[in-house]
Amino acid sequence: MKIITTTDSLAKFCKKAKSAPFIALDTEFMRERTFYSQLCLIQMATPDDEAILDPLADGIDLSPLLSLLANKDIEKVMHAARQDMEIFYKLLGKVPAPLFDTQIAAMALGFGENVGYLALVKGRLGINLDKGARFTDWARRPLSENQLNYALADVTHLRDLYPGMCRELTKKGRMGWVREEMLSMSDPHLYDFDPERAWMRLKPRMFRQDYLAALKAAAAWREREAQFKDVPRGRILKDDGIYVIAQRKPKRIQDLNNVRGIPGGFANRKNASDLIDEVQKAINNAADYAPDTARKLQMPSGLGPSVDMLKTLLRLKTEYEDIAPRLIANVADLTELAAFGKKADVRALSSWRREVFGEDALKMLNGEISLTLRDKKVVAVSCVPQSE
Repeated sequence: MKIITTTDSLAKFCKKAKSAPFIALDTEFMRERTFYSQLCLIQMATPDDEAILDPLADGIDLSPLLSLLANKDIEKVMHAARQDMEIFYKLLGKVPAPLFDTQIAAMALGFGENVGYLALVKGRLGINLDKGARFTDWARRPLSENQLNYALADVTHLRDLYPGMCRELTKKGRMGWVREEMLSMSDPHLYDFDPERAWMRLKPRMFRQDYLAALKAAAAWREREAQFKDVPRGRILKDDGIYVIAQRKPKRIQDLNNVRGIPGGFANRKNASDLIDEVQKAINNAADYAPDTARKLQMPSGLGPSVDMLKTLLRLKTEYEDIAPRLIANVADLTELAAFGKKADVRALSSWRREVFGEDALKMLNGEISLTLRDKKVVAVSCVPQSE
């Protein structure tokens, strides 16, 4: 097993990897007590080589790997890539591309939603992986051979999965579907921690400008504090506290005492006054500072049965196509579709999703098709009278 602990050995691995068409990647990290992920291992595998990189090794420079991540001629293959991409984005300063996420590819090949790595390896390669080292403290050194073998298996099997999945996606004409999903995962905003965008992790409960301004300011303050102290956001202030502050708009430190959602003693913190000042400043400048978010349109009453019918149609269509429903629509999308029909701003009405599901969904909402049972199976039938 190749364990990379020096810049020179990393440079040699990456020089060889530059000629590879793809590289499988995975990381091991710790984050329970910190805001930022503490990177502990990087596992790498090309078609004819594999290694484990120890980023905690004294004096190691990760520049050769960063150059490889930035190389657009090499596909980066990962499974459930969101957290790994977040780590690589922080290291690289931009999103590694192109990306191939085997979890998303698996959804396009009928493996259900959010299929785990173990299930995918067993289902496609017939291999049962040992996850006994799952709860390892990856920051502790030395790591045992069993732990290292466990970590390396996350990319060697990933390397074996990739070619077959590509062939099957191409054969079924679905590679474009997966590429489209990958483009959405290349949005830098998914991985940055700009305090002024922190409010987007929350779900506003009101849509007045002063409320939204206070919500944005409180979320930005918490984000900055969490980053500065490198602790989880909830250690600074939980989401419920942000909502309460946005609603109550405190003007004095004392206004934070005995408030549900605000921990006891919070008002005594040295920086609590900064929070008050920032919230009030935001409220006074709400017209310019409040996030530009349209108030959610009032949904008509009685949508439940229509949404249920759309759910059944979606399941019918995706089972027929052997893909995961989540690739096309979620419940919120179906609700909007039921409410606004062709005017709904949902991805189910665009690109390949419209062909697989969207067109028939609109027809059903317009009464042009319906669902019925035939031979104990649900089928869609036309409701348009046949011309004589």
